[in-house]
Amino acid sequence: MQLSTITSMIKNQAPLILDGGLGSELDARGYDVCGALWSAELISTHPAAIQQVHRAYLDAGARCIISASYQASIPGLEAAGYEAAAIREVFFETIAIAQRARDEFLGDNPDCGYRPLVAASIGPYGAYLADGSEYRGNYGVDDDTLRRFHEQRLRWLDESGADLLACETIPDLQEARVLAQLLASATTPSWVSFCCRDAQSLHDGNPLKDAVVLFEDLPSVFAVGVNCCESGIVEGLIRNLRTHAPLKLIVVYPNSGAQYDATRKCWHGQETSQQWAQQAAAWHRAGASIIGGCCRIGPGHIRQLAKR
Repeated sequence: MQLSTITSMIKNQAPLILDGGLGSELDARGYDVCGALWSAELISTHPAAIQQVHRAYLDAGARCIISASYQASIPGLEAAGYEAAAIREVFFETIAIAQRARDEFLGDNPDCGYRPLVAASIGPYGAYLADGSEYRGNYGVDDDTLRRFHEQRLRWLDESGADLLACETIPDLQEARVLAQLLASATTPSWVSFCCRDAQSLHDGNPLKDAVVLFEDLPSVFAVGVNCCESGIVEGLIRNLRTHAPLKLIVVYPNSGAQYDATRKCWHGQETSQQWAQQAAAWHRAGASIIGGCCRIGPGHIRQLAKR
């Protein structure tokens, strides 16, 4: 899909509603996502379950769904025993699953008046480590390691037929720099969303503004934003993004408010779905054009958001 078509669609819908968490919703439905591949393991074992979650978000009012490729990586799949040809097909299958959910939704809702977008998820190096590193950054590897990790996967997803690329949960300035170099040659429109410790800083301690400006001169990166963060810091992050990326659309999809224990691989804390949906209205007023949810945000949250 052309960049101009996507940006027009977003501006006309104002805001564009995203889905919520894929892995956490699969977990809520009884699927085991605690392995190193997380929800990506189900691409081969339970693709119908992933499709059902995509469909649930579309039925709730999401107009963009994000693929199950977040935790899929070449080294991660190799470690799980996948052969080279099969690894490539995993990435294409994540997009095909989402497209099937969209086709099914459109078949059942021919008069809905819009065609939902499919975004290809590109998770950070920290997701491959499967130890909570996306909440810390500072991986201790060189640029070449990060480039090798991202380059082929990004190229495949660029060729997959996805409407856009979603580089997500980026906690590290070094990784942002590598991604900016790779996205410069991508043909599919993209957004980049960061993982932040507060309204000013990435999780690695560097200023968010230093990461944002790396994408300023890349027209195919049409939006920058934040995801997988506390909802309470989102308004401050939006103000920061508007200051340092005035020409980009802003995407936000934070967590529910619960806290993740990376050691035990579980969540703790009170979830406030109604408060979360109320906060989302403030995010729109503050300047966010694309709004959804990440971990522990389910179809019920998105339904409330779409109604508002």
